[in-house]
Amino acid sequence: MKIDKSEIEFLEGRQSRFREFYFTLKVVWEFVKGFRTLHFVGPCITIFGSARLHEGDPDYERTREISGRIAKLGFTIMTGGGPGIMEAANRGAREVGGRTVGVNIELPFEQQPNPYLDRSIDIRYFFVRKVLMLKYSYGFVIMPGGYGTLDEFFETMTLIQTKKIDKFPVVVMNQAYHTRLMEYIDTMIERGTLSSDDKKLFLYTDSIDEAVEYLHRNTVDPFQLKKESKSWRPFRWLFEG
Repeated sequence: MKIDKSEIEFLEGRQSRFREFYFTLKVVWEFVKGFRTLHFVGPCITIFGSARLHEGDPDYERTREISGRIAKLGFTIMTGGGPGIMEAANRGAREVGGRTVGVNIELPFEQQPNPYLDRSIDIRYFFVRKVLMLKYSYGFVIMPGGYGTLDEFFETMTLIQTKKIDKFPVVVMNQAYHTRLMEYIDTMIERGTLSSDDKKLFLYTDSIDEAVEYLHRNTVDPFQLKKESKSWRPFRWLFEG
């Protein structure tokens, strides 16, 4: 896949007025394309995690299980659409008859849509992708991952902390993997850069039962989640479906 250098050039500083306007139009189109594709996917739970942990890894299998359990609650499972943990999440939902959706990032390596997606969309820009994954989700599960997963976790927490989005439930799974991350969060609390209440904005656990119950308790009733009205119908000419 050819690397799109338009984002690199845009972030290098001031460009010509035309080039900056043209880039803005491309970003707007990415949002419109995403809104139209995801308009009828239903309430989602998004699962974040590494593209590099594959079948046979304990976290891959754990993700399949928790995803299936969440899908049975009636949620669509949303992921970044790629391999690894993302594949496991979509696969787990598909195995129990649940709905799946992927917001795939266009990269020259590593990221290809997995085969367990009911709906999928390719997005050029990471910041557009994150907005779409937040917009349609009522809860989030953080599985082991790298820079991208931590970026998604901390952006979600920042938006909840600053009340830019509602207090959606966030679950951090695998305590052994995230031990040092939690120690660092404790350090921030000790230094006063976080408040002790900020650590209460997510659940840190190894228990799938506890995680699923937490998501259910903090989504269905607080946000009055119901099945979509049958009067709502997708318009094919708007790329809905």
